[in-house]
Amino acid sequence: VIMNGLYQEMDEVNSSVRTSVKGVAYTKERIWDTAEYTIPMQASLNLMSAVNSFFVMTNIIKTENQLEETCPEYPFAKAICSSDKSCEKGSVDIHSHGIQTGRCVSYNAAVKTCEVRAWCPVESMQPPPEPAVLRSSEDFTVLIKNNIHFPKFNYTVLNIPPNLNTSCTYNKITSPLCPIFRLGDILQEAKENFSEVAVKGGIIAIEINWDCNLDSWFYHCSPKYDFRRLDDKKIQPGFQFRYARYYKLPHEKEQRTLFKVYGIRFDVLVFGTGRKFNSIELIKNIGSMISYFGLVVTAIEVAIYLGNWSRCGKSPFYKIYNRKKYETVLNPRQVMYVSYVDEPHVTLIKKPLKTSLQHAQGSVVESHPVKFCDPGSYCTSESDENHDNEESEPMRISDPNENRGNEYELGQPLRQGASSPDCQKWCCCGKCQPTQEYHEQLCCRRKYGQCITTSHGFQQLVLSSHTLKKALLYKDPFLDLNDRNINNQLRHLAYKQYIHWRFGSFDLEDRAIVPSCCRWKIRDTYPKEDNNYTGFKIE
Repeated sequence: VIMNGLYQEMDEVNSSVRTSVKGVAYTKERIWDTAEYTIPMQASLNLMSAVNSFFVMTNIIKTENQLEETCPEYPFAKAICSSDKSCEKGSVDIHSHGIQTGRCVSYNAAVKTCEVRAWCPVESMQPPPEPAVLRSSEDFTVLIKNNIHFPKFNYTVLNIPPNLNTSCTYNKITSPLCPIFRLGDILQEAKENFSEVAVKGGIIAIEINWDCNLDSWFYHCSPKYDFRRLDDKKIQPGFQFRYARYYKLPHEKEQRTLFKVYGIRFDVLVFGTGRKFNSIELIKNIGSMISYFGLVVTAIEVAIYLGNWSRCGKSPFYKIYNRKKYETVLNPRQVMYVSYVDEPHVTLIKKPLKTSLQHAQGSVVESHPVKFCDPGSYCTSESDENHDNEESEPMRISDPNENRGNEYELGQPLRQGASSPDCQKWCCCGKCQPTQEYHEQLCCRRKYGQCITTSHGFQQLVLSSHTLKKALLYKDPFLDLNDRNINNQLRHLAYKQYIHWRFGSFDLEDRAIVPSCCRWKIRDTYPKEDNNYTGFKIE
């Protein structure tokens, strides 16, 4: 906004140009002054409506003492004849100098042409002389007066400095504001050779560019001049036209001298804008600028994508960016969550498994909070804990058809295969049961150490029959705790309690995997009657 002046209102320049050419040349015992090489050209320019232009003659072909009479046509292809039959009376060709009379006459000793009624002798179609007749016009000078006006701001300025040195000449480095230009320097700035252009003429643009800051604290309003050639140097280059001077002879007959003039036309082109502070423009552009910030994200994403594409999709930054930007939604049936007692986080592992679940590589999903109290799990008081200590060994429900000796005896002893060599490859606690299924080969620990099933917390939070029964009664106050199937409910609730303890949420119970050692500890404490378990999921 500041550097590009977008806090300012803008106005286009209105301009007027006046020029004054000075210089005198001497060729073939003749003096050429301003009246000789400018006045006829100005008349031709008015016909072309070239108001901001001036013309300097550089070359000339004269045809003198022309009278209106009959004479041979200049020998061009369609004018050459062999007899009167080749010439049609009253015919006019586009290249002809007059109207044919129907006669074939001698142009010279070698060529015959059709006779025409025209200004005779007719003009010769010879090329312009080289070097140019007025090649010394290179040293002529022109004063350019340029008034500009900005209507919105009612501001007018002239390109002539107040303290102008009238003897100065424009130089891009030493005198960039001098309005007096040497013609040779103009063509040199346009990267042209004056002597070459002078032969056939040309069109040169003098560009005046006004970039005005009209604010008092940053005021700047000076012209900048540039020069370039406008006509094509390859396709019919040059600039030329004809004019005549007429004389009355003593017998009232009219005579003229025809001039074919070559020269350089200088077109003065004025461009520019004026700028001044405007609070409305400032507010508008700040609003627009703020809206562009929405494109920043898109631009950065495109840059990241192109960077990744240039590295054939191996950019590590692109992978990090994608992982941070997008959350991958996995099919619940294709993922498993595991929790180790010696790691503070939950690990996500994708199916299918190619090795044991214990050794499968996964990704950290969260640091789980260790919770236990919620409406589905009864929170014990200190007296309850003491009561649980008295019943630290889970109770096996008595069967009326059987005579049990000890009511609080474990339902089944722990499997003797817990330390079997078959499970040592993936078991780190020594309490896991051997299995051939990869998804059941999970220990409670990552590294070798004590099993979680031996901890006081596991006994109180997961296995305690007092706690589990109170939780069941919390849900169903009229539950019959002496029912023969009560072990199934206690076992299922123990699984849930373990998941809630180690994973922090009941939401994961269908995807959270209970380690082998914990699963069999719960099963041994609250066994099925037929000892037929469906696997690692809750039966």
